[in-house]
Amino acid sequence: MADTPGRHRIRVLLVDDHQVVRRGLRTFLEVQEDIEVVGEAADGQEGLARAEELRPDVILMDVKMPGTDGIEALRRLRELANPARVLVVTSFTEQRTVVPALRAGAAGYVHKDIDPDALAGAIRSVHAGHVLLQPEVAEALLAAQDDRPGSTGRPGALTDREREVLCLIADGRSNREIARALVLSEKTVKTHVSNILMKLDLSDRTQAALWAVRHGIAD
Repeated sequence: MADTPGRHRIRVLLVDDHQVVRRGLRTFLEVQEDIEVVGEAADGQEGLARAEELRPDVILMDVKMPGTDGIEALRRLRELANPARVLVVTSFTEQRTVVPALRAGAAGYVHKDIDPDALAGAIRSVHAGHVLLQPEVAEALLAAQDDRPGSTGRPGALTDREREVLCLIADGRSNREIARALVLSEKTVKTHVSNILMKLDLSDRTQAALWAVRHGIAD
């Protein structure tokens, strides 16, 4: 399909050990005007090589694969400073799989039975810099936070500006979007995000978003 004039197409790499899954994903995604499947890989090791070769915008990654699995591939992508955003697409949504994947750097996590149009929307969302979790995935992550021995963070520890930033993080906004919304520089937003994570004893933006929902700072 030809490129849509004036629109950047999102370049997607498919990493899944089941050929029938890759074929199904490719068939659907190839009819999307703003999405282009640039390659496939059958395991994490091949996915890493293809990611470095093709430099996709978004990688659809399974978790359970022979050899190098999706979580290890995520860790190594981060070590390589590969800019691709990774959307995990898998059949496994239990806590022991969700939490390591998100901590390893996944930008989103959805179940393989996701509606095709919703999957296309998820690709667009993570490409735009948002964090995307299906409800059952968010529940697993919240349960993991419940199991953590006492985060001492409290809403009162945040300044008014940090609460504003946290609300926008919970809304899935990127640092650039937060900067525009609050008329700040991106550098200032990054500082606020770092302070929020430090004060609340959290390790990443996903945990911050869920924390905000739990404490009534965001809907």
